Amino acid sequence: MNGEMDAKLTSAEIASLWTGYMNDSMEKCILGFMLKHIEDPDIKPVVQYAYDISSSHLKQLVTIFNKEEYALPNGFTEEKDVNMDAPWLYTGLFCLSYVNHMAKVGMKAYSDFISLSYRKDIRNYFIKALSEITTLFEQSIDTSLLKGLNARHPYIQVPKEVDYIDSKKYFSGLNPFSEKRPLNAVEITYLYQNVTTNSVGMKLCLSFAQTSPLKEVQDFMIRGRDISKKHIKIFVDTLMKDDIEAAQVPDVGISDSTTQTFSDRLTMFQMSLLMSSGIGNYVTSTAKSQRSDLVVNYERLSLEVSRFVKSGADIMIANNWLEQPPGTKNRNKLATDKE
Repeated sequence: MNGEMDAKLTSAEIASLWTGYMNDSMEKCILGFMLKHIEDPDIKPVVQYAYDISSSHLKQLVTIFNKEEYALPNGFTEEKDVNMDAPWLYTGLFCLSYVNHMAKVGMKAYSDFISLSYRKDIRNYFIKALSEITTLFEQSIDTSLLKGLNARHPYIQVPKEVDYIDSKKYFSGLNPFSEKRPLNAVEITYLYQNVTTNSVGMKLCLSFAQTSPLKEVQDFMIRGRDISKKHIKIFVDTLMKDDIEAAQVPDVGISDSTTQTFSDRLTMFQMSLLMSSGIGNYVTSTAKSQRSDLVVNYERLSLEVSRFVKSGADIMIANNWLEQPPGTKNRNKLATDKE
């Protein structure tokens, strides 16, 4: 066991730990600001638990980094990246929706980190983190239901018998002159999931646009809002063509504050994380969908989001906001640049 604990970190473990630190340091900043303004006695404990998780993770990661002589990432801090004196920006209901959404993102991320880790102490850290974030998800769902906030996925009739696909036409859907088969339960699930995730992203983009002092960031966030609105309409229209009404996501709005609340570096990182997660959702939706028109839609929308993420990275690089992930040394450069 000691030999295993003393083994060097693999590239996957280094990448997972670095990503976890960056995400938790950002989350702590946003949640810390939310806590200052939330008054609802049901919602505040959920956000507090999310904040405590991020704080605990950062302390554990610092211990691991110091033990491994691993350079501590800069990440984000409440001192440099949050204006705690800024006016109220989010309703308590939006804060709850945000925590729920980020818990979903976290569960997927920690599952990946566990599968990529070999050293037992690193695996144990990520397994515990996954357990904590799952508990947070449970709390946020229960509180959302209590508040009447959590819009459920559409209902369909429970199947009474098993059936099999009897024609290749089941996978068709591109011909505008032929009748498309009805959506199946799996396709409905992912269409609606993408409605709800885009709804959170749309609100965040709007809040970041109205509080940023930089026009290039404002324009980027407005573009992100418009992309999310467009994608929501496509998914809702697809459902409505089968007379499946997507439950309305409650309006969990934001205030009209224009005071800068978070650093532009933090808001750009947050949107990069959400858009990358969104691309992952679209890729999964593509793999799970069996109607060709849905597959084509997801592929073209993924490309649109990828281009948007790239434009965001260009802004971050131009402003020296994009912290570089750990990597290997350029061996050719080392060999040719010797004094």
